[in-house]
Amino acid sequence: MIIATAGHVDHGKTALLQALTGINADRLPEEKRRGMTIDLGYAYWPQPDGRVIGFIDVPGHEKFLANMLAGIGGIHHALLVVACDDGVMPQTREHLQLLSLAGQPPLSVALTKADRVDAARLAEVQQQVAQLTQQLGWPAAPQFVTSSHTQQGIDALRQHLCRLAEPVFNLQQRFRLAIDRAFTLKGTGLVVTGTALGGDVQVGDTLWLSRLSIPVRVRALHAQNQTVTRAQAGERIALNIAGEVEKAQIARGDWLLAQAPPEGTQRLTVALRLLQPLKNASQPVHIHHAASHVTGRLTLLDDALAELVLNEPLWLAENDRLIIRDSNAQQTLGGGRVLLLDSKKRGKRQPDYLAWLRTLAAATDDRASLQGYLSQQPAQYDELGWARQLTPAALDDLLTDIAPVRLGNQLIGTAQAAGWQLRIQEALAHFHQHHPEQPGIGHDRLRRVALPNQPAALIVALIDQMLAQGILQQKNGWLHLPDFEPRFNPQEETLWQQVAPLFAGQPLWVRDIAEAVQQDEAAVRSLLLTAARLGHITAIVRDRYYRSDQIQIFADLIRQRAAQGGSTSAADFRNQLGTGRKVAVQILEFFDRSGFTRRRGNDHLLRDDRLFTASAT
Repeated sequence: MIIATAGHVDHGKTALLQALTGINADRLPEEKRRGMTIDLGYAYWPQPDGRVIGFIDVPGHEKFLANMLAGIGGIHHALLVVACDDGVMPQTREHLQLLSLAGQPPLSVALTKADRVDAARLAEVQQQVAQLTQQLGWPAAPQFVTSSHTQQGIDALRQHLCRLAEPVFNLQQRFRLAIDRAFTLKGTGLVVTGTALGGDVQVGDTLWLSRLSIPVRVRALHAQNQTVTRAQAGERIALNIAGEVEKAQIARGDWLLAQAPPEGTQRLTVALRLLQPLKNASQPVHIHHAASHVTGRLTLLDDALAELVLNEPLWLAENDRLIIRDSNAQQTLGGGRVLLLDSKKRGKRQPDYLAWLRTLAAATDDRASLQGYLSQQPAQYDELGWARQLTPAALDDLLTDIAPVRLGNQLIGTAQAAGWQLRIQEALAHFHQHHPEQPGIGHDRLRRVALPNQPAALIVALIDQMLAQGILQQKNGWLHLPDFEPRFNPQEETLWQQVAPLFAGQPLWVRDIAEAVQQDEAAVRSLLLTAARLGHITAIVRDRYYRSDQIQIFADLIRQRAAQGGSTSAADFRNQLGTGRKVAVQILEFFDRSGFTRRRGNDHLLRDDRLFTASAT
């Protein structure tokens, strides 16, 4: 259990904690000299049952609000402190607003300095505080009238805090600790402290330091001010770490993580809760996350969604809470809950995309969030685990329940996969209708026709899965629908026996073949279309055909050049074929159209190696 204080400067937060625990949480000489909390302070209160309640004492002065915000991430309860002589003051209200934006932890109220006021004033302050807490989302926050000087109400507050329900710790998440202090101890070495937001850690574990992305080893642990061999989420932890790192390289806001981190996030989408309307739809802001503080720009997408572009990276997880303040760091604008770690750069205001973001914002647990995410967006398994900081076992349990379509390391929702499969089938049917002379289409070309804006590797993998399921079929590398099965009728079979020997080393035109066999040109054209579908011949341009085994030989020449790291030009290809330039150009352009190659300037580069191979089935 971790409890953070909140309240206006000089309302007696530190004195109250000392009365409760016997510990003065002011540790800095400047704090002791000025009698004012400047940075975070800590106190621990052991219980008879072995539990230890930890307190984080935050500064109340508005100049040190960034330090206050660094102390309220990951807490389980808040203790609002209001002096009876002053009553509700500016930072009383602001601290409560910040607690509300940071996740609305349960709240208790300590009315301090009660020995300085009469009964009428006490009643007035009690009413002020009740109205404020109700207004900001705590309808029944208990109040305790106290005096650290006379000890009035201290025992009652102690008993209340002892009886608070223990929070449920999420041990299905990976270990993640926000560092708020780093120091060295003689004979011990480097120590970092912070609040663990998820998972657990043991002596001997290897963790990753976020900003430097280097491993460190856990040599020793303290949790809630006690020596332990294992610590977990929901505890204040001090870790004695060893590695290639020095105290000067660690800053407040760094993280210790169970997994090697990717690059931090600098463009994200949040569900937004504003305390008041913004003056501008896009403006510079200060962003506070756990113990981190960076600047960036907020851009509204609608009244409850926004994009944040950060000037420095943050190591975030989805559903993390952010506090957003104005460009002068004088006013709290609102809070955000992370929906996407990496926003797309274009199309963010499209109605279907905004509707999808609203679905994510409405999700109340990991299952609903994952299901909503995969309904429109494919994801890699590893990326999903990182984004939600879930252990592999926890992620697998959720995915078993959701049952998405798996394509290697990629995951997509079942409804989206079915929609994509339908678009692939429709694109292939359209191709058959408009290109009846061709036996089918290649993987990459089908992807570009059906789903050009989706990840190439994912769509090709989906096509392969459709092949395995029999939804599509393939011959010589050409994809076709199962019912696309051309065959010669008896008359065509007889005519083909006359036509086939005419194909030698050069391409033939339909009119020349019709003249050679003394047949109607339309009948020959129909025959050759069927022969092309059967894979016997290939049309390099309309009505001009090569034997398909020759096209395969030409394709092998391009494959050989690609294997040597080269490309093919029309001049080189003409020399290799020993034919005219016009025919060489026609063949290369045919390869480009079919998706086997792609043109770049005067060169043609290999694109889809699976085409024009006799073994591809």
